[in-house]
Amino acid sequence: MAHPEHLASTTGTLCAQRERMVKQLILANLGESLEVIELARACALSRSHFSRAFKSTTGLSPREWIRRQRIQRAKVLIAGSELSLTQIGQECGFCDQAHFSHMFSRSEGVNPMTWRHRQLRYRHQLRKMQIATVNFSETVIQFSAS
Repeated sequence: MAHPEHLASTTGTLCAQRERMVKQLILANLGESLEVIELARACALSRSHFSRAFKSTTGLSPREWIRRQRIQRAKVLIAGSELSLTQIGQECGFCDQAHFSHMFSRSEGVNPMTWRHRQLRYRHQLRKMQIATVNFSETVIQFSAS
């Protein structure tokens, strides 16, 4: 069991152990409904104390930190999977696709579909550049061998 002095913080922030634990808890459960009161209980703090300490530690409220993590996970899934946007929204803990689209647009400045199209276009251009580089390298090698 951890010593109380390692759990307490005199600065109004979460101690490193609590911060690490609560962030791991959040990341492991992003697809679930995450209530601040449950996170506070996991840290053995009142809801208000936890919220203040979390914000003081991270610069963000617990809700905003969770939202940002959900958007980051959504971006990874949008760019790297064939899941539908509805599936991605559910996987990331948004209550429905409309809420997911709204929060994503607010965060990224474009809706998830536009963001996905941009990622696909970027990957396609990157592949074309890689092919062009390989072709150029082969031409240089052939030219050098002549």
